[in-house]
Amino acid sequence: MNTLAKYLAESQRTYNYRIKIVGDVPAGFVKGLEAKLDQFDVVKVSTPKTTPVRKSNTDFPAFPNQSMTIVDVEFRYPAIEPQIKQLAQLMGLDPNRIVMNTTAYEDSLNQEANRVQELNQDLLKDTDYPEDNAEQRALKKDYSAEPHDHVVLKNAYRSDFTVAGGRTPAAKTTNDLPQGIKSPISNIKRPPKPATGAQPRG
Repeated sequence: MNTLAKYLAESQRTYNYRIKIVGDVPAGFVKGLEAKLDQFDVVKVSTPKTTPVRKSNTDFPAFPNQSMTIVDVEFRYPAIEPQIKQLAQLMGLDPNRIVMNTTAYEDSLNQEANRVQELNQDLLKDTDYPEDNAEQRALKKDYSAEPHDHVVLKNAYRSDFTVAGGRTPAAKTTNDLPQGIKSPISNIKRPPKPATGAQPRG
């Protein structure tokens, strides 16, 4: 039969969180933070893990191209993120560079991301589309080259074929009209220029 002390120890609830810090972490910061977390009665703290530099971080959209330090903690008393941010700020860290969520929440996000990635890979591997026939494979060549060099852009398909009824006569433009010296505006002749000192004959 279990003793009362053992029963209480086994029934005691703990709270698991994941703390993330973006960017370079000052030396000794994690140890100092761990000491300040004693108020939550720390059960254990994991060894910090640093991720590679990422182009963007979901938790830190304002800090692109940064690595991230992750620490899992277990407390006997619950904590909230503003408390952790306040402790980090007291230690000289920008509170916007640290977040905390429950481990269960973080694990659910990772599982969902893995599930989405699994569902979206090899989408074209097993399709119901039939294989291309000879005509389709021949037409693919017209578009498989460099965009500026395929035959469609180079007008390889000529359109000067003959249709029933003969060729359509070429359309006439104003360039085809006979050119002359007669004014198209008026038949009125301009009067002679008046005589001046420089031009006595006008």
